[in-house]
Amino acid sequence: MAARPPRRPHEPVKFAYWVPNVSGGLVISDIEQRTSWDIDYNRELARIAERSGFDYALTQIRFTAGYGAEFQHESVAFSHALAAATEKLTVIAALLPGPWNPTLAGKQLATISQLTGGRIAINVVSGWFRGEFAAIGEPWLDHDERYRRSEEFIRALRGVWTEDSFTFNGDFYRYRDYSLKPKPLDPLPEIFQGGSSRAARDMAARVSDWYFTNGNTPENVARQVDDIQGKAAELGRYVKIGVNAFAVVRETEAEARAVVDEIVEKANPDAVKAFGHEVKNAGAASPEGEGNWAKSSFEDLVQYNDGFKSNLIGTPRQIADRILDLKDAGVDLVLLGFLHFQEEVEFFGREVIPLVRELEARRRPVHAAA
Repeated sequence: MAARPPRRPHEPVKFAYWVPNVSGGLVISDIEQRTSWDIDYNRELARIAERSGFDYALTQIRFTAGYGAEFQHESVAFSHALAAATEKLTVIAALLPGPWNPTLAGKQLATISQLTGGRIAINVVSGWFRGEFAAIGEPWLDHDERYRRSEEFIRALRGVWTEDSFTFNGDFYRYRDYSLKPKPLDPLPEIFQGGSSRAARDMAARVSDWYFTNGNTPENVARQVDDIQGKAAELGRYVKIGVNAFAVVRETEAEARAVVDEIVEKANPDAVKAFGHEVKNAGAASPEGEGNWAKSSFEDLVQYNDGFKSNLIGTPRQIADRILDLKDAGVDLVLLGFLHFQEEVEFFGREVIPLVRELEARRRPVHAAA
């Protein structure tokens, strides 16, 4: 395997939060969640996050109800609303190839880029919920075909954003002398993607700016990072890495652990098992039988993206130390979910992020400050 390419270890780790633009919060549990999916709550949350040191907000895309998400706001329109309500926050809109094509996405995002000073990015979601595709009449492709389509989606999107008279002959998308005007502002919207399968990692190495992985230990994250960065380096590329985490920050570790215990104790078992069935089938369909959620327990699945595995559960100092461990493993961004978003995002920004910056500063060589 190629050696991991040079990183920029002295750059501050970035922070993002999951936008609750769907109902039900971020855990499949009947525990109280003082979180709302409506626009007024989310506008105020975005302002709190911006003031608290968060760099990004990630909107979700759902087309059908399921696993507590009875109501869902569309991601691109919602992302624009949050960017319009803030001044610095970059909003990442989740897009699903199939319902979207690169022409529509390219036009929407170029316009939002122009209107918000470039504070829009995208997360290309290749798809895991077969029932959703069936419900809206979209073909359900084989696992690796979904990633092939996503890669073409990204290549076509970049083409319409950067070229005039763009021509592209793919298996899923085709263009002939197409010019999109206006184009997005420079720099172009960043492109994120997720997944853990071989196809997902290879796609990230070839075309994505960022790779999101499910929650995991620093050791397991490091293995994914080495794999992706080794392949990216062979192509002269570097891919930034984001990891999912569900943060439960309390004055003592015992208090934080008690919250997680209550979340799991009050989990909706039928909904968790149904979610697990869908996502594990999606991962098992990959040729190597791996993928997101392949080794997730019932407790892991209560938080949609294995957020408990990242172990950001404890006191502010414990959380800060663990974030630095993730950074050492190659993580550039931590994507966070919370139980009570507004109050906990503010607390995280006040009590945890300054500790992370303090720890980063202690490690920074004197010459790096020049």
